[in-house]
Amino acid sequence: MKLFSRYNQVLLATAIFGLCMIGYLFYLTMGRYLNEQVDRYLVEEQLEVRENAHSMEADNAHEIFKDLVVDYQKIYQISLQKHFADTVFFNPKKRTREFARYLKEDLMLNGQPVRVTVIVSKIAHSEQIKGIFLSIMLPVAALFVLLLLVNRLMMARLWKPFRQLLLNLKSFNLNQQDNFRQVETPILEFRELNDAIAEISQRIRSEYREIKLFTENASHEMMTPIAVINSKLEMMLQSNELSEQQGKDIHELYKATSKLTKLNQSLLLLVKIDNNLLRDQQEVNLKDVIGERIHYFQELLYNKKISLDLQLEEKTVSMSKFLAETLVDNLIGNAIRHNHVNGTIHLSLTKNMLKITNTSTLPAIDPEHAFERFYKGMQSEGMGLGLAIVKQIAVLHKFKISYSHQEGKHTFCLNF
Repeated sequence: MKLFSRYNQVLLATAIFGLCMIGYLFYLTMGRYLNEQVDRYLVEEQLEVRENAHSMEADNAHEIFKDLVVDYQKIYQISLQKHFADTVFFNPKKRTREFARYLKEDLMLNGQPVRVTVIVSKIAHSEQIKGIFLSIMLPVAALFVLLLLVNRLMMARLWKPFRQLLLNLKSFNLNQQDNFRQVETPILEFRELNDAIAEISQRIRSEYREIKLFTENASHEMMTPIAVINSKLEMMLQSNELSEQQGKDIHELYKATSKLTKLNQSLLLLVKIDNNLLRDQQEVNLKDVIGERIHYFQELLYNKKISLDLQLEEKTVSMSKFLAETLVDNLIGNAIRHNHVNGTIHLSLTKNMLKITNTSTLPAIDPEHAFERFYKGMQSEGMGLGLAIVKQIAVLHKFKISYSHQEGKHTFCLNF
């Protein structure tokens, strides 16, 4: 959840809770005030009842207040003091049941104990209270809504430089020459953040250039002596003066330097992929690329007597053709290298997926670590970088690569 949305939720919840509490307390206060007013009316009416006690005529008392009823009940002895309470009664004048307030007290009228109940309707006063309540709470509610709208607009305006700063940060690329674009803002905290990001970006760019330059120079400088070593070893292998043991040793050295050459090339390729340095993007037909690379691996397939099952549909992706060839080479090469004699490879290409399955006597590899650099199975003779390169190419182009193993078959699936 965004910070702005979370802030608005908390503010809105607090405002609604506060408004409800204010309304509830105000309504209780007004209700108490209403009861006090009605109680005074009831006391006044009871005084009128005492003054008219000689006649014991209720009608005279009834006319003092509207919607008021006085009830006389003869009792044997006085036992009840003044008692106020709410009730619901039948209003004989309106012929409806209404909410009311009553005062009940035992009095001596004409020397006889009588329980006098004075009941007055609260409808008129309730309507008055509702009018007062609405006349006060509606403007308060409108003020709350206005404050929320103003707060939302102000917060959106205040956070606009931050969002622009975030967009500039996301679009910042170390490989481009443009410096980090700062945002003009009058807010001190955002200016400090702006300056801090600009300073950090400059430092990162400087360190990145140094590392990039060192990697390229080191790789280039390593290639020259390795090429010389390979050349000398090839010449020595062609010599007739070597003993059998010397020939074996030189052959092992030649294999080691060849592996070192591939390792150097793979690491350099990973650096280029990580930093998106291969920008020759074009519309690449994967079906054609797979056909070309299958022809390249034809001799290896023939030597291991591997049968190949192809199911290819037309699929075009926007990427470097070199990376597309590297991706296909690593997947097919991996399927051939870890296959057994007379094995099979099933390769299918659809609009949404590239899937390659190969038979193998090797156990399953850990799916969580299969695409890590230098990770390889216990019986693997590779360098552990082929699948890492496949993973980085997939990440660069937002593909999803996965691995599974079932019934002696290893499957790599690339979802576009």
